[in-house]
Amino acid sequence: MMAVGQAHNRNSFLDNLAKNLGRERRHHVEKPNWTHQPQWEVLKGASQDDLVEVLKKQCKLIHTDIHETVSSELSTLITHLIKEYGAKTVVTWDDPRFEEFGLNDLDEELSNEQVTVHTWDREGAEENLAFSATADIGITFSDATLAESGTVVLYSDKGKGRAVSLLPAVYLAIIPKSTIVPRMTQVATEIHRKVEKGDMVPSCVNFISGPSNSADIEMNLIVGVHGPVKATYIIVDDK
Repeated sequence: MMAVGQAHNRNSFLDNLAKNLGRERRHHVEKPNWTHQPQWEVLKGASQDDLVEVLKKQCKLIHTDIHETVSSELSTLITHLIKEYGAKTVVTWDDPRFEEFGLNDLDEELSNEQVTVHTWDREGAEENLAFSATADIGITFSDATLAESGTVVLYSDKGKGRAVSLLPAVYLAIIPKSTIVPRMTQVATEIHRKVEKGDMVPSCVNFISGPSNSADIEMNLIVGVHGPVKATYIIVDDK
């Protein structure tokens, strides 16, 4: 039986270490108050329309297709894209936003096209992973999107499995326009605020910038080595 590790004389050791270093012994970490914070100057004052344009330009650099639509046309566009990709299997999150944006009947709409849609089952871990591993398309909403880098931010939850965005051959991200922010600074700050308030935070936060890429083999860019070979973003005007 493996013994559980224990720390002995920790405080006296740290007190002695601080004394020998000539430093004050601290019992907690204080957040630095930096004089210069250039991260807040990036795209400062940009409107949502400005951020959309920055995002669209960045998507060209990360090999990601991008479309714009409104809520009432979202279902039609997604159905069109699924047909265009020739997909026969689709996996989605169990996310209330699918119903809010009129996508709750997506499986019925695609049944005539012989497309099977699997919604992430909060209790069926093995089934979810097995289906996602062979699915043609995975569809999720983006919880926040970074215009500067073309990055969608996904907060994992019971109904929002990571496999949906990582395992299928094609990844489709639905981006509510109101959730686009300049860069990682805004997302990291929001998560920090939640922690300070004692709110629940996701166990995993994924930052996805287009399809998977690898350039570590003789500096040649290869797309789709360890994840989706294609990524498509759909910006939805959700005003």
